[in-house]
Amino acid sequence: MAVSPAVTTLCENSNEVFLDAAKLLLTYADNILRYPSEEKYRSIRIGNPTFSTKLLPIKGAVECLFEMGFEEAETHLVFPKSASVEQLKLIRESIAAERDQRLCGGQPVQPTVQAAASSASAPESSAAASIQPVSPPPPQPSSLESSMSFFVTLQSNFQHVMLYENPELQQKARSCIPHQQLSSAAEHKLKEVKEADPECKLGIEDFLVLELLRWFKQDFFSWVNCLPCSSCGGTTQNARSLSPTTDDLRWGAQRVEDHYCRSCRLSTRFPRYNNPEKLLETRRGRCGEWANCFTLCCRALGLEARYIWDSTDHVWTEIYSVSQRRWLHCDSCENVCDKPLLYEVGWEKKLAYILAFSKDQVVDVTWRYSCKHPEVLSRRTRVQETWLLHTINGLNASRQQSLSPERKKELTERLLVELVEFISPKKPKPGELGGRNSGSLAWRIARGETRGADSGTSTQAEGYVFTPTEKEKGDRLLHVRYSATKDQYCRVSNDSEVIQSWDQCVWRKESVFRKVESDWQMVYIARTEGSSTGRISWKFDFAPAGLKIKSLSVMASSQTFHSGKVCWHLQAGPVTTEFSGDGKMQSFQSLSGSSEFIVVAGLSGGEGETSWQHTQLFRQSLKQTEETSLEILIHLEDA
Repeated sequence: MAVSPAVTTLCENSNEVFLDAAKLLLTYADNILRYPSEEKYRSIRIGNPTFSTKLLPIKGAVECLFEMGFEEAETHLVFPKSASVEQLKLIRESIAAERDQRLCGGQPVQPTVQAAASSASAPESSAAASIQPVSPPPPQPSSLESSMSFFVTLQSNFQHVMLYENPELQQKARSCIPHQQLSSAAEHKLKEVKEADPECKLGIEDFLVLELLRWFKQDFFSWVNCLPCSSCGGTTQNARSLSPTTDDLRWGAQRVEDHYCRSCRLSTRFPRYNNPEKLLETRRGRCGEWANCFTLCCRALGLEARYIWDSTDHVWTEIYSVSQRRWLHCDSCENVCDKPLLYEVGWEKKLAYILAFSKDQVVDVTWRYSCKHPEVLSRRTRVQETWLLHTINGLNASRQQSLSPERKKELTERLLVELVEFISPKKPKPGELGGRNSGSLAWRIARGETRGADSGTSTQAEGYVFTPTEKEKGDRLLHVRYSATKDQYCRVSNDSEVIQSWDQCVWRKESVFRKVESDWQMVYIARTEGSSTGRISWKFDFAPAGLKIKSLSVMASSQTFHSGKVCWHLQAGPVTTEFSGDGKMQSFQSLSGSSEFIVVAGLSGGEGETSWQHTQLFRQSLKQTEETSLEILIHLEDA
């Protein structure tokens, strides 16, 4: 009889421990089979003393419940009506067969995995220890309930990511993805970068990730604050929770929101689906749905991906870059890559626990996302650190026991690289300083994930500054172009260096984001939804190089609708010079002799709920790939 990985792990326990756990697991299963209509037998309270003492600490026990079909539901494990009874029977029979064998005095059906089995191939280190089968130490009584809840969260996420490995589901995802188009675009951008920098170490998968993020955000998935009324199409409000239907539960939607229309008094149901197969069809949701579906798409394209869970209520994805030999942060909601300090610095989140889940392992990656390690450590009070370490070790040992020695060695080496990375806190990069863009303004403010004008404060961390490179010093020239369609800067004066993403070279930004209109095939930078004003600026500083401006020319393009207003100006010390955003190059002799200046665009005005769209910077057709949206040309001389 084929035995599940969970039952195999359960069999590694001693005879006495196994028999006690098996008795309880069989009782749970038999109650459901005997009394299928009784709700009380389909629910197990996590805080139940029997569950917490006889199952929770036992290797493989809770995994067996998940494989039977139980799901996490806050304070309980629930066997939904949509779950497969046949699957429940299969796991039950596997456990019963092992129990009967042991009760008859026979040897265990499943061989016990020796903890030292990998010692010959793995180096002696703390990282190597993380793949040893270790039972988690029992938590202290005062933290028992918190530890139980945390353990179930670990188990649930670790079990969930196995959905992404289903070949049929991956094929369904691939049928939704324009793989050839994304691959061609990735190859084209890789070629451009290699031509500009022959020493570039990036690989095709790095650019494929960027293309996949862009497509997922702009063309495939949509954000839901509140659904439009299904009758009149008007605005609704999230009024209350509704009971899930059998079909909702089938797709993992244990929560259903009631989006109520005050005009026609009609409710529109919004099930929060947790099954990525269903999300390929609905293509909408909030960060949970976005990360869930995007991680599946990554696996469907053969990228190594991890689902990232943050205890402060956010989720995203990490992709392993083979060429860079490291994991890259990817947030599909925000269309950002490799900006791990975005949440702590940009959104001002008070981080505590961030865990990565893949088909092979769980990793505590909290330290990648923080530059304030002591503060984070002071907030990690839900469980004891030793308990968390040993629990993760035990989960990884169970999952990895069927892996080849080569794969185990690869995982160990990667983990060692991560541990070294975590030791030294990073410094924020441009693009990690701003607030959240996804979601309505009210939703972002309620979650405390805004900065600058969004949150009513005027403070914002400083960002990117253009300073002359050695080549630009020698040539006495700094020439920069930005293309909204390509979403990249080209530093023409520095051997056409390419910098991806509109906000990578921004000095400051407040309440602005890059908008792509898929229907109209247009792209532009606009104010965030609900904001009355927006502001963006670029800074140039020549003083460190001992240079000053000899001549300066600027071209910027902007467009307004209704009563919208865009104000462009240059700031050089106390002098402010206004100019138009008509797309024509303009010279500014008044700035000659200055050692620094800032280009600023202020957005305001507009009418109605869509006023944020009535002021647009760099509006371009997605087909105009060679058009320049912003161009700044500076001839320099000795100061």
